Amino acid sequence: MSYEDKRVAFLVGPEGIEQAELVEPWKAVTEAGATAKLISKEAGSVRAFNHLTPAEEFPVDLTLGDASPDDFDLLVLPGGVANGDQVRTFPDAVALVKGFAEAGKPIAVICHGGWVLIEAGVVGGRTLTSWPSLQTDYRNAGATWVDEEVVVDSGAFTVISSRKPDDLPAFNREVLAALA
Repeated sequence: MSYEDKRVAFLVGPEGIEQAELVEPWKAVTEAGATAKLISKEAGSVRAFNHLTPAEEFPVDLTLGDASPDDFDLLVLPGGVANGDQVRTFPDAVALVKGFAEAGKPIAVICHGGWVLIEAGVVGGRTLTSWPSLQTDYRNAGATWVDEEVVVDSGAFTVISSRKPDDLPAFNREVLAALA
């Protein structure tokens, strides 16, 4: 399968991104031949973390104001508590997520990245997984939460969800399957 014509958006906040949850899916899609773009609120760079320890910085490719679902085939929402909490407060990020959902394009989310899905109002009636602390938030938003390595919920748009960095091999496998 050739992924050379595929484009993947990674939406993150300015800091607090769980590094493995950004780097490993990025590596999976780019090694498969797809183009990946890092989207954040402001130009410059973003700071990843290894749990609570600051890690690497990554350059932002597009700001939220310049990003459109029309330009991408799939959206990835990495986790990290601070990252997930920030992204859900950015109206343009919420609008971008809604735009992917309305366009019927797949969204892949891991760990705390799901807070922006909840804020966008696109989880009702869906089955998802996440870091366990989000299960009440998902249920309150009308979703079914399950404790599984990876969940693929196909509806008007596909949602791929995983709980934590240990789930990345299964998560990445499903991301590539959805991208195909």
